[in-house]
Amino acid sequence: MPVSYKNKLFTLALVLLVALFAVISAWLDRRAAEETAASPDLPVYSVELPEGEKKAALTFDAAWGNEDTKDLIAILERYGVKATFFVIGKWAEKYPDSVRELAEAGHDVMNHSWDHPHFTALSGPEMVKNADRASDEVYSLTGVRPTLFRAPYGDYDREVVRTMRAAGYQVIQWDVDSLDWKDLSAGEITERVLSRVKSGSIILFHNAAKHTPEALPGIIEALKKEGYELVKVNDMIYKSGYTVDHRGRQIPLESA
Repeated sequence: MPVSYKNKLFTLALVLLVALFAVISAWLDRRAAEETAASPDLPVYSVELPEGEKKAALTFDAAWGNEDTKDLIAILERYGVKATFFVIGKWAEKYPDSVRELAEAGHDVMNHSWDHPHFTALSGPEMVKNADRASDEVYSLTGVRPTLFRAPYGDYDREVVRTMRAAGYQVIQWDVDSLDWKDLSAGEITERVLSRVKSGSIILFHNAAKHTPEALPGIIEALKKEGYELVKVNDMIYKSGYTVDHRGRQIPLESA
């Protein structure tokens, strides 16, 4: 066989081998990415909704005072809006009537821990024990066991997310922070929220924040005017078949 022909065969074989390697490598990379995406170690900050849907979720952390819970319920009722309240167990224990009133008004009462510790400082069993104690308290008052968990201080790491997911909770953060706990004016709260919200946003407020009841009506009216449907977190997130990207945006797998 002529040397030149052997060289051509060798070159062809080498090209085919390189091409095969590239195909296999790409397949392995894609598979690894899909496996990583299927079990993300990030909480849900916001949600990728089908094109044309315009929704956002109002959420309230209830950890300390209770001065304005009735006002918040009344405002939300006036506008026909249902929200999600993340309560700590001790707060629920101290204000059982408020917890019942929230549930009776159609709002979701979810888990914000028992006593607001830094979950990153707890062991896995301690995390579950703490959260489950809060869920037991909420269940005793409402008859509904929380399925969503928000870490105190928004403080989480990979272990917190994995542990809470394994315990049956979906971990929820936010992508719009009203900073109402800093006693911003109603105007400042309104500007912060309206300038940052987008379809699929999860908006963070607090009960017992000084100017939230004053800001809330204008925020709701403006969002409704812009075409937003304001829903509970549970009515917006995906329960399965999703991934979470690096921004914490939850995306259905068929769109990923």
